[in-house]
Amino acid sequence: MTPSFSASTNNGTTTQTWIWKGYPICYQVQGDTGQAVVLIHGFGASLGHWRKNIPVLAENCRCYAIDLIGFGGSAKPTPGIEINYTFETWAEQIADFCEEVVGGAAFLVGNSIGCIVAMQAAVDHPDIALGVAMLNCSLRLLHDRKRASLPWYRRYSAPLLQQVFTVKWVGQLFFNQLAKPKVVRKILLQAYKHPDAVTEELIDLIMAPAADIGAVEVFLAFTRYSQGPLAEDLLPALRCPAIMLWGTEDPWEPIALGKELAKFPQVQKFIPIEGVGHCPQDEAPELVNPLLQDWIKSLSC
Repeated sequence: MTPSFSASTNNGTTTQTWIWKGYPICYQVQGDTGQAVVLIHGFGASLGHWRKNIPVLAENCRCYAIDLIGFGGSAKPTPGIEINYTFETWAEQIADFCEEVVGGAAFLVGNSIGCIVAMQAAVDHPDIALGVAMLNCSLRLLHDRKRASLPWYRRYSAPLLQQVFTVKWVGQLFFNQLAKPKVVRKILLQAYKHPDAVTEELIDLIMAPAADIGAVEVFLAFTRYSQGPLAEDLLPALRCPAIMLWGTEDPWEPIALGKELAKFPQVQKFIPIEGVGHCPQDEAPELVNPLLQDWIKSLSC
């Protein structure tokens, strides 16, 4: 399929639309030389979460950032009817994107659940992955296989809430309470160590897709998703090198547990990013960008 070029340009980054399985998918691209890099956002985020990384990586690479289906500016078809929001679905999207838009294999860089998507894509479609970089990989602590290790109140409250969210009006009410600037700010201030990184621009980026038709259903579908792969399932099956960067102050994905993943032989390096939270690419791009550039360069020689 051919991408659409009815796009806007901002600081050299072009926003475009690609049609996948009949649905419009939003992505950005910058750079016309070097290896390809595909940036994959986390849950509730979008390609805008990479706005501080794309121009720098594009100095030496063909850099792409994509909105997973269901998020950002991409289509939000009905869960379970038009599409299943699983890591296998998103992995297929990334693989097709590499083949149809990028034109071949790429370095896959993810944040949070974007790391699981990147690994799933690399495992299911090894020909499209030159390497996988993971920034604060989602540990999926609410997964069915992990709940036993949680404190009792989290172990039992999470399934109960998931069941409650199956009631449409309850789920809608919950989403409406979350989709407010002051609530989004509060959540981001938990995830980010440095309050000054939580800007109005960032809040707007998170808030904008919440008004789209289908956004509520996608959000609730993923909150009920407690199956699928874990990082420790995918890492042994990777056929490409991997690197992990981890904000040491992440309140959601503890670095001590992240270090356990670094014991897999596929992980070449585990690099702590001191004093940074869950989204180091946005909170400390001046630290993350050089590390990614060096890693890509080392595997491109």
